[in-house]
Amino acid sequence: MTTTSPLLGAHMSTAGGLHEAINRGMSIDCTAIQFFSKNNRQWHAKPLDQEGIDQFKTTLAASNISITVIHASYLINIGSPDEITRNRSIAGLITEYERASILDVDYLVFHPGSHRNAGEQACLERIAHGINTLLAQCAHSPTTLLLETMAGQGTNTCYSFEQLATIYSLIDQKDRVGVCLDTCHIFAAGYDIANEYENVMQSFDDLIGLSNLKVIHVNDSKKACGSRVDRHEHIGKGAIGLKAFSLLMNDERLKDKAKILETPKDSLEEDRVNLAVLRRLLEKASK
Repeated sequence: MTTTSPLLGAHMSTAGGLHEAINRGMSIDCTAIQFFSKNNRQWHAKPLDQEGIDQFKTTLAASNISITVIHASYLINIGSPDEITRNRSIAGLITEYERASILDVDYLVFHPGSHRNAGEQACLERIAHGINTLLAQCAHSPTTLLLETMAGQGTNTCYSFEQLATIYSLIDQKDRVGVCLDTCHIFAAGYDIANEYENVMQSFDDLIGLSNLKVIHVNDSKKACGSRVDRHEHIGKGAIGLKAFSLLMNDERLKDKAKILETPKDSLEEDRVNLAVLRRLLEKASK
């Protein structure tokens, strides 16, 4: 596998097999991809078969994809106050982690959890407990578990860096856990990267540490800063604007972080256009 900079890509469909996510990423010159390893809106996961595993690994080895990311099911809520839902979610996350480990995927991203009006602090503690349960049950693997920053829509937690720091402080095997920063989510949560980029990144570094930031979801926002509404938009077409993305793309501290689009699309063409915008921002600054 060849390492190419910048580490840039998008979320890819796995229609036709998991290896097709790699082929689709390669077709638009991605060096990083994200995908679902199962139906993201169902609990059931069809077991991985050896032929599919081998095909995925062979295709990846022959590609220029340097970083692979699986996004866990949206159903998972390991912070739920309901014991049945929480236990099912922990089991579901363990399944996702085991699948990522079998595939030798670098990162597994998941939405940390929702408190369902039962209190944020208790939810954060349940999330940490769920992570500790997973890591205790699952042997060390190439896969690092990533908590995603959230917009704070509904009763979702982890819309503040302080909440993520609280969870991280309660994790036993910290070296196996990191953070995925979503630009749309933090903007909607109130972090004004459009006008205060450096202050926001400094706050993240102070509270969590940029060394623990592994993946960035690069998305513009349809809604205003602080709206708490999670709606992704094409790069430069939303409320964040191009300036923040130029700063992000040219931030030397983030050079080795995989930057992955989750912008709206009906085909790969939208990804191609958004990636071109990000690459132009990088090229423009280097001239």
